[in-house]
Amino acid sequence: MAALLAATLAGLALCVAGIWRLEAERTGVTMTPLKAGTTPVTIYRRDGAAPAPVVVIAHGFAGSRQFMEAYALTLAQAGYVAVAFDFEGHGRNPSPMSGDVTRVDGTTRKLMSEVGRVTDAALSLPGTDGRVALLGHSMASDIIVRQALADPRISATVAISMFSEAVSASTPRNLLIITGEWETALRRDALRNLRLADPAAREGDTVDDPAGNGGRRAVVAPGVEHVSVLYSTTALREARDWLDRVFGRTSSGPVAATGGAIALLLAGIVLLAWPLAGLLPRGDAPPPAIPLRSLAIATLVPAVVTPIVLRFVETRFLPVLVADYLAAHLLVYGALSLSLLRLRGVRFGRVAWVSALALAAYGIIVFGGALDRYVASFMPIAARLPIIAAIAVGAVPAMLADSIANQGGHAALWRTVWIRAAFLASLGGAVALDFKRLFFLLIIIPVIVLFFTVFGLIGGCVGRRTGSPMADGIGLGLILAWSLGVSFPMFLPG
Repeated sequence: MAALLAATLAGLALCVAGIWRLEAERTGVTMTPLKAGTTPVTIYRRDGAAPAPVVVIAHGFAGSRQFMEAYALTLAQAGYVAVAFDFEGHGRNPSPMSGDVTRVDGTTRKLMSEVGRVTDAALSLPGTDGRVALLGHSMASDIIVRQALADPRISATVAISMFSEAVSASTPRNLLIITGEWETALRRDALRNLRLADPAAREGDTVDDPAGNGGRRAVVAPGVEHVSVLYSTTALREARDWLDRVFGRTSSGPVAATGGAIALLLAGIVLLAWPLAGLLPRGDAPPPAIPLRSLAIATLVPAVVTPIVLRFVETRFLPVLVADYLAAHLLVYGALSLSLLRLRGVRFGRVAWVSALALAAYGIIVFGGALDRYVASFMPIAARLPIIAAIAVGAVPAMLADSIANQGGHAALWRTVWIRAAFLASLGGAVALDFKRLFFLLIIIPVIVLFFTVFGLIGGCVGRRTGSPMADGIGLGLILAWSLGVSFPMFLPG
């Protein structure tokens, strides 16, 4: 009882501390919704700020406006008019991505046009001084570099985790390239692009163009990778200071490094799952450990067979990039694993429906609500609901198999690692067999690892309380379907 009380108090304290810090970063900033055509936009502006340059902020693949909020708040607090938006197919944008993703004159060109529309809408707002810069992460870095080349109004470009073949020795003008310390390949590319302007330049140097086309700088944010670079104090300060340099402004004070506060809030929600699970009906004794031979068969066979079988099956049935394949992969993998577990004499037990739905609600509404406000879009528009339902057809069997093999959270840690590593290996095998079509899965695999880590802990609390792997599996399957359904970009080729 004392441990549960301590967990409750600690979880509440973490949540309160996280929310307090996150809301404090918004103090004095007005966030105004706007539409640029069908594109949803949020305007971040410091209360009482004088007319200032616009900074259009673009997220990466499978991201959304919320993902870039640390930059939006930092720049708004510095007096800029920060304009964040959801690309087509992402977040709450109802228009799907379209075109050929492998061609510059395909999807890239369409997304450049969208940046142009957002720029036009932003510059028409009162309180702007007619100057504009672009800032983008990952996928968007190439989009904004190319748009800066095409649009003479763009005075500066901040490219985070950049990969683009459009950079030349002098264009785009006033280019800042930011990479995380652990983004080894992108760091090399950033240095290569810096040395187009000055072959002797090193990371951290600023190179001025003698022809008057501005400057160029490549900096490294210490101790971060492709996602955490978005919350790096160094990266945020460099972006702000670079824009100040270009626009002749001076800003000071702290930046909105919200990553730590987000971690506090989400850790608190995960920790609270333990005492809250104690409110659920207590179930039967935990299921017995599955014999090692049976566990090996039920995990390794699906891991090998699933990508091979699906290599010869047409899986394009959803208007989303690779999520249709992932739904099919989950279904085949889960069905095979469940069948093999049953053939090996493993009992599945009863379904505790109240517990299953409680787990799903906690993951989607509580954890997901926090994500939606502070991290990334998690509440779907109507067009995504059928996608979530279709993915659930595969996600629920896969998570049922995972939970049964894990004994509803009672399995030893090495067994859990084995079970989930086998599934991830099967996704890796699928990419290897059809890299051209499924290479986007490589971006999603870290997200699935995070899902197993975070929601696996929450589901384990429910499974251990109820003694029902079925409840754990159904709840996790619904959460996984929801998470994938709101994250994958909606896409219509052509």
